[in-house]
Amino acid sequence: MALGKFITLEGGEGAGKSTQQNRLVARLTELGLHVVATREPGGSEGAEAIRELLVNGPPDKWSATTEVLLMNAARRDHLERRIRPALERGAWVVCDRFSDSTRAYQGAGGDADPGLIGAVERAVVGDTRPDLTLILDLPVEDGLRRAAGRGGGEARFEAKGVEFHQRLRQGFLDIAAAEPDRCVVVDAAAEPDAVAEAVWAVVRDRLGL
Repeated sequence: MALGKFITLEGGEGAGKSTQQNRLVARLTELGLHVVATREPGGSEGAEAIRELLVNGPPDKWSATTEVLLMNAARRDHLERRIRPALERGAWVVCDRFSDSTRAYQGAGGDADPGLIGAVERAVVGDTRPDLTLILDLPVEDGLRRAAGRGGGEARFEAKGVEFHQRLRQGFLDIAAAEPDRCVVVDAAAEPDAVAEAVWAVVRDRLGL
């Protein structure tokens, strides 16, 4: 059986990743594909337990380096228990955040050593890399305003301040520029329907649907 496809959605707070994930999963399912929707941090029982440690509490609860280690501990469990088994049985996996978020949040946004991030990513992720990454981009102030309006979510990261989120946004754009064969930037400032159409056009073009 052929391996499934692995799609990730990335972006800052309030970019609409969950909304677009739901819409993309619905369209892929309509084509008769078996689709698994998941998220990071989280996605498996062990990873969800680590998520609670990461997203709750004051902004300075953990250092960026500690976050790298916790994120990757969660990611390893997620890969072993959910992502890889799904891909091996031919399912398409659509994940809200993956390793690019660690590069952007803890690396560009925080002060974690990029060398450490890369080394841990290689050890944890191995060859299980996304076939396509959609980076939903919008101005920081707009994203934080949306995030504040939705309530809940990842309040610990939302509270890290505008400068952090500016670095974070640039970090995602730098990743997209460095890996254009994998990453596509989508304007997330548009209305959700327009964003969904842009996302679908990229998926259809890049993955041959």
